Amino acid sequence: MKVVAIKGISIALACRAFDVSETCYRYSPKLDDENEQIADLLLGLTKAKKTWGFGLCFLYLRNVQGHVWSHKRVYRIYREFELNFRIKPRKRHKREKPDELAVPELPNDCWMSPRTDGVDTPSRRHRNVPR
Repeated sequence: MKVVAIKGISIALACRAFDVSETCYRYSPKLDDENEQIADLLLGLTKAKKTWGFGLCFLYLRNVQGHVWSHKRVYRIYREFELNFRIKPRKRHKREKPDELAVPELPNDCWMSPRTDGVDTPSRRHRNVPR
C-alpha cells in the first residue's frame, strides 16, 4: 500500500482503514520456479496426450511421476495456459442424399394398407382411418 510508504502510518492502521487483513498485505507468492516446472510438464503432457483432460494429466503427474502438488494449484496453471479450451469438435458424418419421393400417378392415390373394420378380430375395435 502506498499509504504506508507515503504517509508513514502503521501497517495495522492502514489495513484497518482499507478493510484488508494484515496477512493479505504481507502475502507474497512463492515457488515461481515450481510453477514454471508445472507449466512445462503440463504443456509437454498435453501435446503428447491430446485426448487427456485435466484429470488424467494431474493423476499422471501425481501417481506416475510422483509430484505432490495440490490439484488446485495445477488446475490454476492449466487454466492460465488455456489448456481447458483445447477440445476439438467432433467430425460430422456426411449423409447421403435421400432418394427422391415417388410422385403418385393418379390424384388421391395413397399408399395406405387396406382398412380393416374389425372384421378379422371381432373382439377388438379398430379405429377407422379416414381417407
